[in-house]
Amino acid sequence: MTSALILIDLMPRIIALPLAPHSGEEVLTRCRRLAEVFRASDRPVVLVRVERPNTTEQPPGSGFAVDLVQPSDVLVVKRTVGAFHGTDLHDQLRDRGVDTLVLAGLVTTMGVESTARAASDHGYELEFVADAMSGFAADEHDFTVEKIFPRFGEVRDTAAYT
Repeated sequence: MTSALILIDLMPRIIALPLAPHSGEEVLTRCRRLAEVFRASDRPVVLVRVERPNTTEQPPGSGFAVDLVQPSDVLVVKRTVGAFHGTDLHDQLRDRGVDTLVLAGLVTTMGVESTARAASDHGYELEFVADAMSGFAADEHDFTVEKIFPRFGEVRDTAAYT
């Protein structure tokens, strides 16, 4: 079994949004810790960010968070909510023999959930790091983590990996 860490939309403009139950900075700190653990064990770290389609210039803060990207990371730019549609993510994972995805990032009910549903459709085993993601509202995040994600895979927290 090979697992990969998938970090969704850790971009300054999204990190800065009013998020709950965890701030964007708290999520970023936990995601950095997870990435260090995965890199240290030679497991893939996939960083996903969104670009608005049909625009010549992206809004400020549309790159990855400062010092997040490392040379060994897989970088994916999506133009939809989820990370699979219209990207080479599935091919990148398949080429690395990945069968399990550990998902974290922003926002729980958007990029993370959409990516999880597509990953399930592709046959991946899923794990969710509940305290390394956050939503637009705490109740939305909590509902998804408690009711939706367990139907797709295991829900854990950062401490389970570090």
